[in-house]
Amino acid sequence: MTNMNAIKKLFFLLLLLNFAPNYAGAAQIDVSFDRNPVSLSEPFQIIFTANDTPDNDPDFGPLEQDFEILGQNQSSNSSWINGQSSKTIQWTLNVMAKHPGNLVVPAVKFGDDVSQPANILVTQATANKAVDTNDDLFLEVEASPQSPYVQSQVLYTARLYRRVEIAQASLNEPELGDAVIEKLGDDSNYNTQIDGVNYLVTERKYAIFPQKSGSVTIKPLVLTAEVVANSRPNFNGFFNSQTTRTKKILSRAVTLDVKPAPAAFTGRHWLSAEQLVLKEEWSGDNQQMRVGEPLTRTLTLLAKGATVGQLPEINAGKIDDRLKTYPDQPVLQEQKKPEGLIAFREEKIAIIPSKAGYYKLPAIEIPWFNTQSQKMEVAKIPETTITALEAAGTQPVPVEPAAPAVVQPQKIETTPIIQPQQQNVWLWIAVFLAAGWLATLAYFLIKRPAKKTVAEKNEPEIRLENSVKSLKKACAENNAAAAKDALLAWGRQKFDAASLGAISELSDARLRDEILHLNQVLYGKAAEQWQGKKLFQAFVENKAREKITATKDDKLEPLYRL
Repeated sequence: MTNMNAIKKLFFLLLLLNFAPNYAGAAQIDVSFDRNPVSLSEPFQIIFTANDTPDNDPDFGPLEQDFEILGQNQSSNSSWINGQSSKTIQWTLNVMAKHPGNLVVPAVKFGDDVSQPANILVTQATANKAVDTNDDLFLEVEASPQSPYVQSQVLYTARLYRRVEIAQASLNEPELGDAVIEKLGDDSNYNTQIDGVNYLVTERKYAIFPQKSGSVTIKPLVLTAEVVANSRPNFNGFFNSQTTRTKKILSRAVTLDVKPAPAAFTGRHWLSAEQLVLKEEWSGDNQQMRVGEPLTRTLTLLAKGATVGQLPEINAGKIDDRLKTYPDQPVLQEQKKPEGLIAFREEKIAIIPSKAGYYKLPAIEIPWFNTQSQKMEVAKIPETTITALEAAGTQPVPVEPAAPAVVQPQKIETTPIIQPQQQNVWLWIAVFLAAGWLATLAYFLIKRPAKKTVAEKNEPEIRLENSVKSLKKACAENNAAAAKDALLAWGRQKFDAASLGAISELSDARLRDEILHLNQVLYGKAAEQWQGKKLFQAFVENKAREKITATKDDKLEPLYRL
């Protein structure tokens, strides 16, 4: 079990490197495939990609134990973006597996630089497919798994087999109501045999995430192709006329039995994935922090087989009020691999202690459902203790010793005797001042404006809160029209803006994009199924950023605001 956990952590560490910037040092060499899995009788590509020039030429000899190398080529690409140069070098090997199984592409040496091992599943070649070999064009589709959990990833693969020339063709996208559908990379092409007949295969992959449980059906794909027919030479062969015939073919429909979230799942945010990693990093030593000086905490969540919209907020716990926190806008990324989606969320928080002492940051726990083991797991960062020291250069205020008390000789004071005439004068003065004070008090009581009731003072805030509640409800129900109305109500009160376009211009980048997407769904020509989850998540993050910007700290803000 320990070895499996170590392998899992190593695997995700390698995936994280795909999102991280390149640093100086040894060249990073990644391994990928044009498709995975593959059939034993099908050639495929192994692609080695280096982020810099490696130490030496590669030695592909270790691959020949399990793979036959049919050919190879090398290409490079250089770019200059924002004053920084980047370079990638690729070695593409066309290979065929020598036997079926879960094969390992071993580490390949590039001098002192080494690639990481990679796995590919090679299935046994099918002797007879349920297809008439007289067909010169047909579609095959498959989905895995066919009994997924709600919001879990389903890999949907479409293959076009042909042994005729096509001048033009169009293939529609998979259709499934209440589902998120993402295309995975570019199409791949390869040759295969069925009952001794050679076919050219074009393969296309999708990741499908059903949003409701029950029996759902992915509609058949429809291919419309212009197939090239035999041509006859005209004008003594100087010109050739090419004739085509239109052919329309359909794939089979695929039915999925989508299971609801298991009752054993106790988390507030349902999250299913094949693998998930949660980690933290600090920009310095969190045991040697200084009062008034920032230290950045970076929290990273990486999930395989999930969309970025499914990833929850990481830094949601309340921390000590004596720690000033300045969270940056989260970084959200998705990587589309042949084996599915990889979602990435990064949150950076600058922490500034205002007093010396010890502070505890609460533990972070993210419950998730492992679709591979079919068990509930919890990704966790334990409670973290940080130490804040006095600001550099400050010294404790010295305590002066107490001076000895000097005993003064007691002085006997005599009280002057007030004469009766003096008493009458002071009495009339006191009466005059009291009368003036009472007159002033009466004036202000009469002129004081009536106080507003609590309801009158809070009425704008109540209207604003009601529009937010309406937006949350509309997004949860995926009701685009209701979401538009709630946004307009919120925008009128918040910015005095009367259109979605005007509201988007006053919002941060992510909320602006989601508002513009909603506008396109509502008024675009093509009907599109709208999912409100991303919009409300962007709305909440925009609201949080506004609170941070509005918080003013005269001492720290000019120096430490990120």
